[in-house]
Order: sequence, then structure tokens, then C-alpha cells
Amino acid sequence: MKRLISTFLLPLLLICGGCTLDDPLNPYGQGNESYTDDPVDPVNPDTSIEDPFELEDEEDAIANTSFDRTISIAFSAAGATVTGDDNGIVTVAGNDVTVNNTGSEKIRYELSGTASDGFFKIYGEKKQAIVLNGLDLTNPNGAAINNQNKKRTFVVVNGANKLADGSKYSETPEGEDEKGAFFSEAQLIFSGSGSLSVTATGGKAGISSDDYVRVLDGPAISVNSAKGHGVRGKDAVVIGGGTLDITVKKEGKKAITSDGTVRIDGGKTTLTVSGGVDDSDLTDLSSSSGIKADVAFVMYDGTLAITNSGQGGKGISGDAGGLVAGGTVTIAVTGSNYEVTGADAVGLEDTSCSAKGIKFDGKLVITGGTVTVSAKNHEAIEAKGEMIITGGEVYATSSDDALNSGSHMIIGGGRVFAWSTGNDGIDANGNCYLQGGIVYVIGSNTPEVAVDANTEEGYKLYVIGGTLVAIGDLERGAHLSQACWSASASKDTWHGLYADGQLAFAFKTPAYNCSLVVSTAGTTTLSSGVTVSGDTFLQGMGASAASGGSSVALTAYTSNGGGMGGPGQGGPGGGPGFF
Repeated sequence: MKRLISTFLLPLLLICGGCTLDDPLNPYGQGNESYTDDPVDPVNPDTSIEDPFELEDEEDAIANTSFDRTISIAFSAAGATVTGDDNGIVTVAGNDVTVNNTGSEKIRYELSGTASDGFFKIYGEKKQAIVLNGLDLTNPNGAAINNQNKKRTFVVVNGANKLADGSKYSETPEGEDEKGAFFSEAQLIFSGSGSLSVTATGGKAGISSDDYVRVLDGPAISVNSAKGHGVRGKDAVVIGGGTLDITVKKEGKKAITSDGTVRIDGGKTTLTVSGGVDDSDLTDLSSSSGIKADVAFVMYDGTLAITNSGQGGKGISGDAGGLVAGGTVTIAVTGSNYEVTGADAVGLEDTSCSAKGIKFDGKLVITGGTVTVSAKNHEAIEAKGEMIITGGEVYATSSDDALNSGSHMIIGGGRVFAWSTGNDGIDANGNCYLQGGIVYVIGSNTPEVAVDANTEEGYKLYVIGGTLVAIGDLERGAHLSQACWSASASKDTWHGLYADGQLAFAFKTPAYNCSLVVSTAGTTTLSSGVTVSGDTFLQGMGASAASGGSSVALTAYTSNGGGMGGPGQGGPGGGPGFF
């Protein structure tokens, strides 16, 4: 059964409709035929994304499963001891513990104690629970916990626990997988109120499942992976609570990765990535990422913080699409771009990996939450398909395009701040529709602009509604359904933009004199040198109230191909931002 993620917009903003997109090969692609050439009314984009992963909340709640037996295993320097094994299913050799549950019982395995040379391995065909009660277990030859049972496995974390693999995986039986310090063939559902620290040094992941990994409320999980991924769930990784702190260091590796979906419903997730590009095979370059989701990335709640300092690294990347409907996302990408040069580049189709904050090959939809992204050397937020923003707050700063879409871009609500120090603030390679919300965009010097649409291929910029402050010019030949005005502004000064006498937006200019294009849905006036108060966003780039100041002269603006050029007088520097 396919899961359709529906999105809902804020009151008084754009009402979005559309059908389910169910082409598995190109689920997010839409051609220009979906939009009119010169719309009078706002367009209604499809804000759904298709995600085949279906959560099974009832099945994943451990309280809904009755267990037939509890077997306790205590590891120690003298060897592991076992209690409760009335059927003789546990084999012990020192601290090497193997379970072979061929019966019909659903069993809880309670693990405790310390061993520097041991493992816990399970074979079975029934649901089970692994309860960690102060376990410190290291296997120098492979996984510390290796679950070969393909049935749902609950992991209850009590007290402080540690798991570690070694520098080699030398004892994996032929025909079996062993892909992490904590590996499972089945779903892993984490709960409890304790902590779990996983250290992976053998080239495998910290926690890996050939099904999905799910974290429920409570546990504090940390993963440090020197050569592999942090957390891998083949079908999905779902974070619903607790805290997750992951560090990965190897080229091309991901803190969280899935062949399917990565979904965040709550909790606090912190991801630190320092590896660059894996170029061991120049025909298949692989960059590091905080999160890599092949089918869909979706976020409804919680906090997510990602830093990536690796060359060519990404914050979040996906082969298809993404949705942010709530929560807080903060991403800082500081690595340089990667390029294959010289003789090595001859005959290669792809020769580069760019260091981007967010990058999806499909559609990106933002309907809520707060998304803050900085990319020092490339684009902050990119979608190869459409980019649709209908709510929430988006703050993007970069040296390349701050926001870039490979197809149409639609901003119908929320608050959007986009600042590029070296390119366009907003760049759509299809049509660009500004039709609601508040958009504050800063572009670089001529020939770059604040808001760019792909006029070279017959597309346009449409200013239809909402509030717009653009430092730099708009795309030539723009369709202005809502009146736009140009003005000159002094550097590092608070301004109040008013519609029909009511404050629409208070903003502070960068630290250089600049020309503006402003637009509101009403009679537009602009004041300079205002005093602001109330909640601000993005280090003082907005305020809920403004008073005083002096009137700024406005001139009717037409985007007829001439334009005003870029911000001029010294270029970016010293103003608000992230660098």
C-alpha cells in the first residue's frame, strides 16, 4: 500500500490541490504544460509526495506484544552466564553467545555485564525483544549484536550501554550479512529511557537493519562510525523521539541512510559529517551526506541539526523528493567543491560533486517548520524538480544560488529569506511564481539578479501576491500582476514596508548601499531608519512592529529588460548571514 503524504496550508494563503503522482520512475516530474503562460490567478501546485513506506504503529509498540519467556545473559571476564533458558536454545563459548530459537516462543533477551571479546547472536522465527541493561560489549571480529532473525525486534534501552565492533569482520559465516556493530535482518524498534553508545571501526555501519530502524520516545543513542555509515535502514529510518547523535568520518559515508524513506516525527537529531568524496571509482563518485534518502525525506516535527565539512559533501540529499511540514532543520555545509581534472576526467560523465546544503533530484515541498541552511561554496537548497514553499520559515544563504529549482518554483506562503553572495538569490529553471507570504531575497552583482527565471527557454517570473523585498533586479520581462516599486536604500538600516498603512515587513539592509524592488498587496509605502520591536527572525531580518523613520521615495518598477543591476557599492560583506 502506498502512503500519500498530504500537506495543508496556512489560512488565507494559497489553497493547493492536485492528484497523486504515482509514476515510480519519475514521481515528481511535471512539464510546463501544468501552468499557464500568463496566469491571472495563483497557480495551484501539487504539494503531495509519494512515499511507499507505511508505518505500523500498533505492531511497533512493544506493549502490544506478549512474551512467553525472559532469558537473561550476563557477560563478564569469566564468561557469560545464562538464566531462564529452560529449552536449551542458548550456546555459550566464553563470551560468545548464540541463540537458536526454532520454537514457537516469543522471547525477551536481557543483556548485561561487560566483555571485551564477545558477541550476542540470534537465530529465530518469532518476534523478540533485546533489553539492554547496562551492557558493555565489544566484538573485535565483527558485530557486537548480530540478529539473523527476520521477525520484528524490539530494543529496550535501560541504563548506560556500549557496543563496539573491531577493526575487522573476519568470522562472518558464508551466506550471512553482518553490516554493522549492531546488525539486524529485521526491523529494529528502539525504546526505553537509557543510553546506548555505538562505536564502529571495522568499515561497517554503527546500527544497520536490512528492514527498517525506528527510534521511539526516550532513548539517547550515539553512534561514532570511523569508516562506515552511522545508521542505515534499508527500507526506512524513522525517528519519533529520544535523542540521536551521529558522527561519521569516512569519504562518501552518510550519518543516516536508507534505500527508502528517512522520516523524522520528533526527537532531537544531531549529525556531524567530515568525510569528503569517495573517488575510489571515478565512474561512480559518492559524496558524504548527513541524510541520504533514496525514495523520500519527510519531516513533521522534532529538531535536526547537520554539519558537513567534507569536500563535496551534502546536508540532506535524495534521489527523489522531500517534504518539510514541521520541526526545525539547521544545516551548515562548509566543505569545498570536488572536481576530477586532467587526464582522469577524460571519458567521465560526472566529474564533480558540489557541496550543497539540501539537494533533491525530485520535488521539494516546504509547508511548515523552520529550515535554516548555509552553504559556503555552492547552493544552499536545490531541487532538480519543482520547489514549492507554502508555509513555515526558510532561511538560505550561499555563495551560489540560495534557492534553485530545476523546474518551476512556487512560493505561496510562509517567510523566505534567500541571500547569495555570488549568484542569484532565487533561481528557477522553469517559471517562478511569487504569490504569497513574505520573500526577502538578495542577489549578487550584475549580471546576477535577486530573482531569476529561465527566460532563455521561454519561462517567466510572476509576481502575483504576497510581500516582496528584493535587493538587486528581477528577471527581465517579468509578469507583474501586483505592482512593484523601486527605491534606493542605505546600508545596515532598518526599514518598514507598509501595505495600506499596516506594517507588512520590517527588514534590515546589508552593510552596503543598495537598490530595492518592493511589492505588497495594497498601497505600498516604505520608511527608512525605523525603530523595531517584537520577535525577530534571522538575526534581525524581520520584526513584528516598527515605528518612526523617514519616508523613502518609490518609483514604479517595470521589468522590461533594463533593470537596476545588482546591489553595487562594495559587494556583500558585514551584513546578516552565516559565514
